Parts: sequence; C-alpha cells; structure tokens
Amino acid sequence: MAASRLVLASTSRYRAQLLERLEVPFEVAAPRFDEAALRPRFAELGDEAFALLLARGKAASLRDEYPDAWLLAADQIGVLEDEAGPRLLGKPGTQDRAVAQLLSMSGRSHQLVTAVVLAAPEGASLECVDRQRLKMRAFAEPEVRAYVARHLPLDSAGAYRIEDAGIRLFERIEGNDYTGIIGLPLLAVASLLREAGLLDP
Repeated sequence: MAASRLVLASTSRYRAQLLERLEVPFEVAAPRFDEAALRPRFAELGDEAFALLLARGKAASLRDEYPDAWLLAADQIGVLEDEAGPRLLGKPGTQDRAVAQLLSMSGRSHQLVTAVVLAAPEGASLECVDRQRLKMRAFAEPEVRAYVARHLPLDSAGAYRIEDAGIRLFERIEGNDYTGIIGLPLLAVASLLREAGLLDP
C-alpha cells in the first residue's frame, strides 16, 4: 500500500506555495545535496537528463531520514543557446551577476527545464520534465539594474521572476503550464500524485 506521507524536498518558498494549491498535506525538508558539484555534467548529459539527475539527487538525499514517505523533488535549470552550444543559466547569487546574466539574455530566447521526481518509499520513482520557452525583449542596463536592485531575484534561475516586475522584461512566453516557470509545474505534479494515489482523481 502506498504511504500517504508526502515530503517536499525543497527549501524554496515558491515551490511550497505552489504545492499548497493542490490541497495535499505535505511536509518540507531541506535536501542535503550539492548541486554545484554536478554542474560540469551538464554538457555531457543535456538539459533534461541533467535536470533529472539533480532532482533525483535531492530526493535520494532525504531517503534515509524519511524511509516511509513519498519524496517530491524538483530542479529547474535555465538554458541559453550560445554560438558554442547550450549555456547553463544559474542562480546569480549577487546583484552584479544577475545584471550581467540578464544583459546576456536581452533580445534572445532561452528555456526553463524543470524535472520533477516523485520517489516512492520502496524505491521506484515517477518522473516528468516540463519545458518552457521564453523570449526576452531587448533592454538596456539601467532598466535591468533597477529591476534587480528592487526585486533581488538572486535565487532564481535566469535572474528574474515572472511573479513580479520581471514579467516586463519579456516579449513572449511559450509553454503548457506557467507554474513551471515559477519552479513546480502543477499540472505535471498533480498527474504524478494521482498516479501514486496521493491525490483524488
């Protein structure tokens, strides 16, 4: 029988707020997983496999602590096409890096790839990948610097949030579920939870 306990393997308040919309009881736990150490594998694996590697790692890092729970983990990466090939867009961490990253994306398209893993207590996993394509309009440094200083999107892949004034930086967004941009694609998550018996049909 499937365990009913659900643990969100994330410290992101955005993911917790999104999951609350599904009205499924859950707990939150911080994964003990070093994402940065795996960044060199991006070029080898490609975007979907790399995002799944990170999400699986987050779930696995909590298995010993929560042996009887379903573990829900997600990881989002930003990918910008460069002449040299796909470039991984990280969380900037500082205002200067956020400004530089946004300027490199001005007038260009990039993708947000979010992998979701729902790991069962017995070890099997249900998985999916959500992909959003976003086109930024052309903008100049003063606008970007003002946005970053006011909203501090330093913990977001791509250095922006569509939930705040970051939406003004965009020309077009293409995808099946806008919540995937925020970090947890709820349509896909709801489907996985139903398959696991954790969400009513």
